[in-house]
Amino acid sequence: MKSCEEAAFNRLVAIAQGDTGQSRRVADFLLAWWNAGECGGFDLTSLWGVDTSIAEDMAMIFGYVAREHSYPDTLGYNEQFQSIVRGWRPELTD
Repeated sequence: MKSCEEAAFNRLVAIAQGDTGQSRRVADFLLAWWNAGECGGFDLTSLWGVDTSIAEDMAMIFGYVAREHSYPDTLGYNEQFQSIVRGWRPELTD
């Protein structure tokens, strides 16, 4: 991950670990990458409910996902995603 992508990813993870409406939308976005089948997909109109800077970070990560063809846990981000799942999809935790 390039440094700008990593910075965007870290900002998104921090937001997703919060408890605001924007946090929920970012969590939905990230969890759709991790496991859309279990965590749900991402409605693109949810972008309308986040600040422009957050939407720009999401767009950057979207491009990263398109290039890498990998799930986040295989890229070393399992811990971050487990934290988001615990916060937003506790029914999926063991």
